[in-house]
Amino acid sequence: MSVSNMNWSYPTAIKFGVGRVAELADHCRAVGMEKPLLVTDKALATLPITAQALDILEAAGLGRAVFSQVDPNPNEQNMADGIAVYHAGGHDGVVCFGGGSALDLGKLIALMAGQAPSLSIWDLEDIGDWWTRADASKIAPIIAVPTTAGTGSEVGRAGVLTNSETHKKKIIFHPKLLPSVTICDPALTVGMPAFITAGTGMDALAHCLEAYCSPFYHPMSQGIALEGMRLVFENLPKVYADPTDLQARAHMMSAAAMGAVAFQKGLGAIHSLSHPVGAVYGTHHGTTNACVMPMVLDYNRAAIEGLIERAAAYLGIAGGFDGFRAAVMDLRTMLNIPANLTAMGVKREDLDMLTEMALEDPSCGGNPIEMTAENTRALFEACL
Repeated sequence: MSVSNMNWSYPTAIKFGVGRVAELADHCRAVGMEKPLLVTDKALATLPITAQALDILEAAGLGRAVFSQVDPNPNEQNMADGIAVYHAGGHDGVVCFGGGSALDLGKLIALMAGQAPSLSIWDLEDIGDWWTRADASKIAPIIAVPTTAGTGSEVGRAGVLTNSETHKKKIIFHPKLLPSVTICDPALTVGMPAFITAGTGMDALAHCLEAYCSPFYHPMSQGIALEGMRLVFENLPKVYADPTDLQARAHMMSAAAMGAVAFQKGLGAIHSLSHPVGAVYGTHHGTTNACVMPMVLDYNRAAIEGLIERAAAYLGIAGGFDGFRAAVMDLRTMLNIPANLTAMGVKREDLDMLTEMALEDPSCGGNPIEMTAENTRALFEACL
């Protein structure tokens, strides 16, 4: 099936296709932006694709404002710095441009820039109805332009922020964090370094896999997760071998968005382990997910073996559960993913702390097997 330009509205308006970043200024105006702030990360700020986006905005009379002080695991200080730039420039909306870090932080800047000073970002953690504490009318318009194919934050209603004091990652939720328009232009992902292509692609697989295995009832997410896994297994090796394969890049962008839509059904132990590891050690999120994925499959085997056998059959992988696990291992090897958490710098003496943090992470609630202090600590041990 060939990939061409498409317009989708699930779950938001998605402008999908090569070259569609050219429409950026038109979409800014359509959602009421006249002075957008483009939020990106430090590495992307100096690259030609970012200059191209800024050129498009400037040529349309929308200015050329950029904020790029975004850490790989962004924190509340990054957000405060971005809000200060937003106010100083008199901006009226945010263009989130980049990978998951820039997308998440841009969304949170748009969320908090107009709120009362008494409201803390931590008051909006994804717990119960805490999101209602925000004044929805003061949330700035958001347009998302992903330049990686992994997190799916471009179609999500949340952002992840690391508390710089506690080193804990928190999920911040509000329905209006869903971007009004998302531009998925596969050409923007061509220049990704190989290790980012690998890590973000495995993040998309982790989202689809965990959503598929989550015990909650959501048949739509279940189907999306299954097809998302197929797209990753078939296309991630292609883009890693040939970064200019725009067809495979397009399929990976779809898989990333599908993973984020699917995980409305739930996440699990992969994410509840990787969130604290990323917060404490500053590791790349998707790479950490990939590192622990086989061990989490083993951990959950008793609850998911039948599910994984059905997935393997759909994916054309022989050997049921063992065949699926072997396919994950082959993919990790091909992508040069670290073999274990020790190789990523995790220290055994930190396991008690990491276990406690993992059990506090909301992702653990969607794991097929209940996570306890004992079995989570043993899982971390298995990942070393």
